[in-house]
Amino acid sequence: MSASPLVLPPVRLLPADELARLALAVPLLDRALRLTRWAAPQRQVDAMGELTAADLSLAAVELGLTGGGDGTEDEEEAALAEAAQAWGTAVDTGLVVLEIDEQAEESTPVGEVAGHAVQGEAYARVTAGDPRDVLEVWLAAAESALAEAASPDYESLREMMDDGDRVALDEVDWDPEEEAEFLDTALVNLYALMAMDDGQDATGEEAVPGAVPLPVLAASLVVPDEMEQPSDAVLEEVTEVMMRLDDHFRLLAPSGLLDYQPVDEALIEEEDGEPAAGSAGPAGSEGGSGASAADIDPEEISRYGLVKLTPLGVHGMRERLGDAGAVAPVLGDLTDAPGADLLNALADYPDHAARAEAELWLAGRKPADAARELLAAGRGNDPAAPGRRLICQQTLSLVGPEAEPALREVLDDRQLGGLARVWLTESGASDVPQPDADMIFWLTIDTLAAQLAADDDPELLADLVRDLVSRHDGFFDAAWRVAHPATSDVLEAMGRLHPDRKVAKEARKAAFKARSRDSAESSGQAGEPGQD
Repeated sequence: MSASPLVLPPVRLLPADELARLALAVPLLDRALRLTRWAAPQRQVDAMGELTAADLSLAAVELGLTGGGDGTEDEEEAALAEAAQAWGTAVDTGLVVLEIDEQAEESTPVGEVAGHAVQGEAYARVTAGDPRDVLEVWLAAAESALAEAASPDYESLREMMDDGDRVALDEVDWDPEEEAEFLDTALVNLYALMAMDDGQDATGEEAVPGAVPLPVLAASLVVPDEMEQPSDAVLEEVTEVMMRLDDHFRLLAPSGLLDYQPVDEALIEEEDGEPAAGSAGPAGSEGGSGASAADIDPEEISRYGLVKLTPLGVHGMRERLGDAGAVAPVLGDLTDAPGADLLNALADYPDHAARAEAELWLAGRKPADAARELLAAGRGNDPAAPGRRLICQQTLSLVGPEAEPALREVLDDRQLGGLARVWLTESGASDVPQPDADMIFWLTIDTLAAQLAADDDPELLADLVRDLVSRHDGFFDAAWRVAHPATSDVLEAMGRLHPDRKVAKEARKAAFKARSRDSAESSGQAGEPGQD
C-alpha cells in the first residue's frame, strides 16, 4: 500500500501575470534572457556547450558585470563566473539550443569551438508574453539553480585541502543526491512554516511576513517533535545545519526562490579553530533551545539569518510539491465547494488560513443561504461531526445579521440549537430562548469532543476542564447522561487532563457509566448503570 501523500497548509498565491512580471526581473532569468538576445543569430560554443573564452568576456561586459579588464583579478574572475552561470541557465532552460554534431562533441577538446548555439523555442514562448510560459521557464531556471547549489564547489574544496594532505576529489565525502534531498526538505519545511505563520511575532505585533529565523528552520530539520529539551549533541547539529543552509541560501538568492538575510559574518569567524563567541547563538547553549526564537531579541535573531520564500518561491515550491504527489492547497480553492467540503477542509487549516478561506467562501453567497448550507453540513453523529460543528460555529461568526432567520430555524434542533443560540446572543439578537440543561451539556460535550479531536494544546484543554468542573456542581453526574456519541471518550479524557486526583477519579467513573449506558441501550436494556 502506498504511503499517504504529504498534506501542506494552504498558501496565498499572486495572480499569474504578477508572478510573471516578477520572474522576468529575477537576476538569474534576466541575465539568461539578455545573453540569449546577445547571442543571436548564433554564438560559438565548445563541446560542453560553454562559450569560448573571448565570448565569455564579451558576455560579462554585456551583462555589466565587468568593464572589460578594468577590475582586479578577483573581480574579473567573479564576473566571468556569473556570466558563465547566466549562460548555463540559458542552455538549461532551452532559451538557447546547442547545435554540436556528435563527432565534434567527442573529438574536440574542451575550450575549443565544437559547434554553436541559437535561440531556442523557449525564448520565443517567453517573448510572446504568456504568463504560464514565463513561469515555466523561470521554474526551469530555479531547478537549475537548485541543482547547482547541491553540487560540490570543487574550487572551494581544493582551497580547503591542506597542501600536505591532498586527496582525490572523487574521494571527498559529498553526495549530490543526499545534498539535493537535504535542500528539498529544508525548502518544504520553509514552505510549511511560512504557511503556518500568521504574520505576527510572539508578542502579537506584526512581524516581517513569512520570515523564518534560520535557527528555527534548522531545528525543524533536526529536533524531533517529541523532544522538549534538545540535548547538547542535538544543539550542535542544529548549528551545523544552520551553516550548511547558509551556504545554500547564499547561492540560491539570485534565483528568485527566496529572500535571504545571511548569517552575520562576525558570528561565523573562527578563532583558534573554534567558532567565535556567540556563534552557536539560538541553536547553542548561549542562545537557547534552537527550536524557538520567541525568547530572543528580534534584532539579535536577525544576525543568525532570516529566510523567506518569495511570492515566486511559493509558486515554484507548490508546483514542485504537486509534481511530487503532495497536496498543496491555495487559499480560494474552496470558493465554489459545498459547505460540507469547506468544513471538513478547514478543520486542518491554521486559524488565520481557515478564517481567510471562510471569508472567500462566504463572499460569493447570500448570508442566509450560506448559513443554511453550513448548518446542514454541521449535522451528523459520525466521529468528525463535532469538529464540523465547531468550524461551522467559527465560520458563522463571520456572517452578518442577515443570516438571523437561518439560525432561528434550527433553535429546536438537538445538534444545532446550542450553537444557534450562541450566534444569536453574540449578534445582539432579541428574544433568544434560554437553552435547557440538556442542550447546555450536549453542546459542552460536543465542543470538547471537537477540541480533543483537533489535538489542541493540552494545557489549554486542562484549564478548560478545570473551569467547567469548578463552575458546575455535580458536573459529572449530569454529563454522563448526555446522549452524545462522544460522551464516554470526553469524560475519560477529562479524567486524564484534570490535575486533581479525586476529580479525575469522578471523571473516570462517569465515563464508565456512560459507556455502560450506551452498551445497555444497544442491547435493549434500560436503567441507570449499577441498578436493577
